[in-house]
Amino acid sequence: MSASLPDQLHHILSRLISFDTTSRNSNLELIEWARAYLDEFGVETILVPNEDATKANLYATIGPSDRPGIMLSGHSDVVPVDGQDWATNPFELHPKDGLLFGRGTSDMKGFIAVCLTYAPKFAAASLETPIHLAFSYDEEVTCAGAKRLADALNGFAVKPSMCIVGEPTGMQVVTGQKGGFSYECTVRGFEAHSSLAPIGVNAIQYACELISFMRQIAEDCQANGPFAEGYDVGFDTIQTGVIIGGSALNIVPGECTFEFEFRLLPNSDKAGLLKRILDFAHNELEPRMKAVSPDASIHIHEFADMPGFDLDPGDDVISFVRSLAGRNDDIKVAYQTEAGIFVRDANIPSVICGPGHIAQAHKPDEFVSTEQLALCCQFMDRLLQRVSN
Repeated sequence: MSASLPDQLHHILSRLISFDTTSRNSNLELIEWARAYLDEFGVETILVPNEDATKANLYATIGPSDRPGIMLSGHSDVVPVDGQDWATNPFELHPKDGLLFGRGTSDMKGFIAVCLTYAPKFAAASLETPIHLAFSYDEEVTCAGAKRLADALNGFAVKPSMCIVGEPTGMQVVTGQKGGFSYECTVRGFEAHSSLAPIGVNAIQYACELISFMRQIAEDCQANGPFAEGYDVGFDTIQTGVIIGGSALNIVPGECTFEFEFRLLPNSDKAGLLKRILDFAHNELEPRMKAVSPDASIHIHEFADMPGFDLDPGDDVISFVRSLAGRNDDIKVAYQTEAGIFVRDANIPSVICGPGHIAQAHKPDEFVSTEQLALCCQFMDRLLQRVSN
């Protein structure tokens, strides 16, 4: 371990990594551990659970509760390790050559560990501005936890004045992100023996026509915009990632499902894009399908909604976070975080800045460097100084 890191940080991160909080699992064991830890320092916490109480967000306030504060936000869930070839146990912290390996080290238990390491320092200080800790569930799948937390925040007498989401950015300040919207399309055709293909409705072929149409829209977006500077992909994208259909080669497939997504610039017209797809499906494809089988249909539903956001680089919130990070630049990202939800659903200005790099996340042998954690600790030192008397 680097001597520049607080001794407690390694212990806390090791404990967090030991909890298998893959999104399909409960996160309650981690949340209860964090709650007990914070209780040792007199930090009051509340839990905001999901509907069946199998998962929960943790929300804590350190300092005065009668005024708005700064929320430090991180998600407790991680992506699966299934099928990945790890050199070490992904749920044990393995230090090597200045790197800390384990699932979630970069995305984003490293940031949570720093927050918890500094919690007793914030608790011992005389804070003029409160610090709020917000640890959520299900960010990696639907962001359901952040949406539920945003609803809860709207009901509080006082809610945070700003939010710092500690996703891995290399401690760069992120002032904008694309929105991500996920859809499932179900095409129902009519089965027939493949030798009598014309009397059937081939669900796979109609699905492919719709996918091809969406590809044309995507190519139009790439060629004609709208465009935005600062993103690695500065235009809207549409892509199909999953397709399932058919049961045997000699049967005209009666059903096909596929999943597609939009990655949209913050001010793009999601409703307009979706309408183009629905109009083609219902006005061009379905009439041809129903001419053969009246029960044939195409249904599209949205199953994940992660809005984007875009702050003016000159905004006071951006200037404040830049000063904490010790830098004057900022970037924008194409991946999704919970920041857009806090902006849209709770009207809390949000900035993304955290240790590690997104390129190290979701992969086998995920890691965060001690150098990055040290930079995050310097960030917290500056924050402590700014909010203290």
